[in-house]
Amino acid sequence: MTEFAARNLLADETSPYLLSHKDDPVAWRPWGQAALDEAKATGKPIYLSSGYSSCHWCHVMHRETFADPAIAELLNANFVNVKLDREERPDIDQIYQTSIQALGQAGGWPLNLFLSPDGIAFTGTSYLPPEDRDGRPSFRRTLTEVIEAYKTRPDDIARAVQGVRDALERVWNTDQPLNVDPNIVEPVSRRLTQRIDLFFGGFEGAPKFPQTSALTLVWRAFMRTAAPQFGNAVTLTLDNMSQGGIYDHLGGGYARYSTDERWLVPHFEKMLYDNAGTIELLTLVWQMTRSPLYAARVDETIDWVLREMVAKEGAFASSLNSDTEGEEGKFYVWSEAEIDEVLGPNDAPFFKQVYGVTAGGNWQGKNILHRLNAMGFLRPDQEAVLTRCRRMLQMARAKRVAPALDDKILADWNGMMIAALAQAGAVFRKPEWHMAALRAFRAIEDNLGEGDKLYHMARDGRRSAFETTAEGYAQMIRAALILLEFSSDARYLDRARQWTARLDAKFRDTVRGGYYLTSSDATDAVIRIRTGLDQATPNYNGVIVESLARLYFLTGDETYRQSANAAVGAFGQEVIRQAANVPTLLNATEFVVAAAQIVIIGDERAPETQALVRAVLERSVPCRMMTVLKPGQKLPASHPAHGKGQTNGKATAYACVGATCSAPINDPVQLSNMLLPRPFQIQAQMIAQQQAAQRGGAANAR
Repeated sequence: MTEFAARNLLADETSPYLLSHKDDPVAWRPWGQAALDEAKATGKPIYLSSGYSSCHWCHVMHRETFADPAIAELLNANFVNVKLDREERPDIDQIYQTSIQALGQAGGWPLNLFLSPDGIAFTGTSYLPPEDRDGRPSFRRTLTEVIEAYKTRPDDIARAVQGVRDALERVWNTDQPLNVDPNIVEPVSRRLTQRIDLFFGGFEGAPKFPQTSALTLVWRAFMRTAAPQFGNAVTLTLDNMSQGGIYDHLGGGYARYSTDERWLVPHFEKMLYDNAGTIELLTLVWQMTRSPLYAARVDETIDWVLREMVAKEGAFASSLNSDTEGEEGKFYVWSEAEIDEVLGPNDAPFFKQVYGVTAGGNWQGKNILHRLNAMGFLRPDQEAVLTRCRRMLQMARAKRVAPALDDKILADWNGMMIAALAQAGAVFRKPEWHMAALRAFRAIEDNLGEGDKLYHMARDGRRSAFETTAEGYAQMIRAALILLEFSSDARYLDRARQWTARLDAKFRDTVRGGYYLTSSDATDAVIRIRTGLDQATPNYNGVIVESLARLYFLTGDETYRQSANAAVGAFGQEVIRQAANVPTLLNATEFVVAAAQIVIIGDERAPETQALVRAVLERSVPCRMMTVLKPGQKLPASHPAHGKGQTNGKATAYACVGATCSAPINDPVQLSNMLLPRPFQIQAQMIAQQQAAQRGGAANAR
């Protein structure tokens, strides 16, 4: 039999999460073919532990369990022990999250699964204490029972393995293509809106996650219909998120989720992807509402990203930990006495009143700062006092032990933040945000790129050996196309086309349509996932569909249109069965059918061209695709604005939907009015008519 090292093998890994376990007495292996080969050669089951750097209960289990020599001895004698960073291998983690659900258990992290030597789960659990506690069995007892079952009840183990294998096949490999009726978007939007908490926003219940893709679907319904129920559902949610404790009122940025229904108590970790999605949604809604709260939160959150989340490579780091000094949230919470000491008797009482600070606290005897009881903006002089107080508290907080930064860079999450920064920078006229997006894009190319191939992760000058997932390609392609929208640099189009070609070659399901999450080159995935369902991040197939549509509009290449249509149809059965769980795919379907293609022809630096661009950026147009062309530059023959040019030698815009374009527009006010959705145009006309009638009546009375 082949000899295998009975020691911990994580010291040479790139992932900060894996490196944090390199000194455990557990003989960890990183996930990969070598670990699977070892299990097959030895006949040992695999113990798979999946987590990530900013996971609170992962840290608890690390301290309590994996540092225990007695538990390590049990693990080392009986299992091939594999530690997985779910952010380094989201494709593998998703397989096993589905597996534990097939076993009748809840998913989440830390994930503890026991696998057959060929990698199929037969039992598992989430966090377990080292000893029996609070009605939960100990991890030690669970280990003993699993060892006994594996040795003495092989038939039971085999049945469990086959059940999970069958479940994985049903979930990922049985759907057949089915056309999606675009009209389904409207009833799905209504059903989602009916689930909104009428008091605090967000989808009813606890915990509450931002779910920005679903909220974007609802916002799009508002922009199509002007029905206030849709708009109120989104703004109520964003208002409460932005004034609740899930938002860091001192340092900026949103936590991953709220543990309660009021958005008061966060799970304190801050993730790059959550903040990218929230920035993008706040920007989109601000374009309609002009809410000063949303503008402030975008500004403060991006300030936090650029201040604290830039890795040494120039791209963006992944997350901030929820723990400091072994305590969840310690960095962020305050006692009343601490507030009094920092702010003094003149400012402290007012600040405490606004930010909900009390002697007893609102969480474990301490105070999470929030403005849920003072939602609106106060007088400018009062807000100036509060701003000064926040700065003083932020300076005091900076002396505390800061949460650990997970400084690895990931292709998919960086793509999301690059796109969010580029759009917010254009809308809010912040060129420094746009420049940060450009730097990050270049850093991803330099650190994760190799020809048309993207790797998934890098840290400290080293990149991991794993090619990125379809999600990584999807988000970086989208980032390239968003950057192209605000730049005349054709290299972004070239890069998007190169990465799309790689997607088609290595990830596309050529029989049923759509894309697998994992490359065909990967050998260590027991099944290839192919799905239209959203996870914590937007569904990659939905993101790909939108990008394919953009590429078709830009180039006229018919293969992009065909691939987009095939990808939509690939998940028609998922749309019917789980329509509320495919918002990204539905948003992309609307884009394919009804994209607002706005073409502006003129010197991009000329004031008259920039005025037309500003008119576009000041409107909330969720399905917008803006293209700025130099005079004489051609569009593909398939484009509805093909052959159209400037009028009167001036910068000229055309607004096109489907095969129809507007008449040429030189006036930015006219363009702005045209981009107001039709229901809002009708409302505006009615209001104008009423005002005119009132003025006429007043004149007659005189």
